[in-house]
Amino acid sequence: MQEIAAVYARALLEVALEHDQLDTIHDQLDQFADALAGNQQLQVFFFSPYFSTQEKEDGLSRLLSGEDSHFRNFLSLLIEKHRMPVIFRIRAAFDELWEHEHRQLAVSVTSAVDLDRGTVDAIGARIGEQTGRRVTLTSVVDPSIVGGVILRVGNSILDASIRNRLELLRKQVARG
Repeated sequence: MQEIAAVYARALLEVALEHDQLDTIHDQLDQFADALAGNQQLQVFFFSPYFSTQEKEDGLSRLLSGEDSHFRNFLSLLIEKHRMPVIFRIRAAFDELWEHEHRQLAVSVTSAVDLDRGTVDAIGARIGEQTGRRVTLTSVVDPSIVGGVILRVGNSILDASIRNRLELLRKQVARG
């Protein structure tokens, strides 16, 4: 399923770039996926094989108004190919492609105590300098890490927490 989602997300990205509608289609995909996620009846309607393709197309026409024609065609293709249940994975894959296209990098800073904004911004600025990308920062407080920080940069994790160091020390003592 993940490969199918990646193929559809890449195709949608290419169409969006070709027609200079990347941000518009990104926003519309987010809105549509959020609407589906928040409404069980819509999920049953669009995901169920009980309803015909034509019924789903008619429902889509009633649901959408003012959407980009390329995005609407994309949703129609998903309905026609019975791929609508993959929409949430497509959204996740498209979000990654969108972030890459905009040279954005998601960074999460987890600490045991609330860090002041200047410290978090300095960490983000340093990562931005090293990667050459725009950093989107989130800061999370998790007292269970005891101290230090855990940085999640894209798909990489740097665990400099005291909890992690204590766990490594415990393993060394257990081996010795």
